[in-house]
Amino acid sequence: MSVRLTWAQPEDLVGHELRQAEQDGRDARAVARRWSDAGGAPAPERAGVSQAPAPPRLRALAECLLDELALIESPSARDEPTDLAAIRAACPRWPAPRARPVALGPERLHAAWLGRAAGCLLGKPVEKLPLDGIRALARATGNWPLTTWFTARGLPDGLAAAYPWNRRSAATSLAENIDGMPEDDDLNFPVLGLVLLRRHGRDFSTDDVARLWLDTLPAGRIFTAERIAYRNLLDGVEPPHTARRRNPFREWIGAQIRADVHGWTRPGDPAAAAGQAHRDAVLSHTANGVYGAMFTAAALAEAAGGETDVHGCLAAGLRVVPPRSRYARAVRLGIDAARAEGDFDRVVDRLHAVYADTHHWVHVLPNAALLAAALTHADGDFGRSLCATVSGGWDTDSNGATAGSLAGLLAGRPAALPERWTAPLKNRLTTSVPGFDGVGFDTLAELTHQEAHRP
Repeated sequence: MSVRLTWAQPEDLVGHELRQAEQDGRDARAVARRWSDAGGAPAPERAGVSQAPAPPRLRALAECLLDELALIESPSARDEPTDLAAIRAACPRWPAPRARPVALGPERLHAAWLGRAAGCLLGKPVEKLPLDGIRALARATGNWPLTTWFTARGLPDGLAAAYPWNRRSAATSLAENIDGMPEDDDLNFPVLGLVLLRRHGRDFSTDDVARLWLDTLPAGRIFTAERIAYRNLLDGVEPPHTARRRNPFREWIGAQIRADVHGWTRPGDPAAAAGQAHRDAVLSHTANGVYGAMFTAAALAEAAGGETDVHGCLAAGLRVVPPRSRYARAVRLGIDAARAEGDFDRVVDRLHAVYADTHHWVHVLPNAALLAAALTHADGDFGRSLCATVSGGWDTDSNGATAGSLAGLLAGRPAALPERWTAPLKNRLTTSVPGFDGVGFDTLAELTHQEAHRP
């Protein structure tokens, strides 16, 4: 048997890069013809790797074509810069810090950690499933509209076979199986972000992030753009080139799931939070992938300031994103769709009509639209924020985690979160980050509080 490493095989990356080129407006038709004529296949639709390895000649061609595709100029680059100075110049409403310091207590951060975990856990068993499957599974168990954890109890055998739960998560994330928070990259990265700040402070560099990854992250625990960046580091590529070399996932959701700690520790200062998130994100992402991290960090920093609602937080996030970018358009689409329609299923259907046929389910743009729509529609309600986000499909655990983080911050304290969402977590996180396996969310909150108030 061969080792089929996901998100890494050149013959699989070409299809993803061709799709990204089409989204960017780059003319890659000649490259696409050469790939097809040589027998190259499109990228796997949902899995991270094709079933069989390519022959050596096709793999060599894939590597050459990836390099050729990187040389084709993108017409969207002018409106979607990656350099922080250029991003700031493109944002006419870049936020200013508040005149007075913000008092942020550990209770609010505790609620944010719990919210992130609960939202992630809710989405884990249906990650990778199509929207129709999520709806069918929940309806068959009397849980639609979604209001609580997914369960296999009472599920018809035929439906279970048609839409199998995520195989890695079913044993730990269905209602009948939850026993604390299982490991997930959506929680590993916030813990790692906390380690980053404890080691290097707020003035960390992208090189510091890279060294921390190499010191602490098992390569098998990271995916898509992060896996490519990790491999590039091992190949001697230096940041920020690690984000661009043969990396078709550079505008996917990975950087966005790493942004929470940067927002939590900059209460009332969305601009500073966005700056921290940018230095973290450019190790593995560019343009819209970076904006996802900046938007999330800024929105969370606004929430941590404690003086606005969810709509103000989304507005703060948009202020650090170039307004002509596709990311900004996705967020605005989500907000507008949620405001125009009372039935959230119809909101989701509208977003899927826009993105489902053109973007991978892990790409940042459809997920940004869905996250913004769900948070807008839920209007700050914690449980509804989680359930609406996860019910929309795509990257269910990542989106659920971000929604829970923001809704938890806005709730303000763990006691304000419904017990059905927090009790199953048992104040215990499983993680592969060294020194933190089994840590309690209260402990993580205390450590985050220390970083939020570090001089």
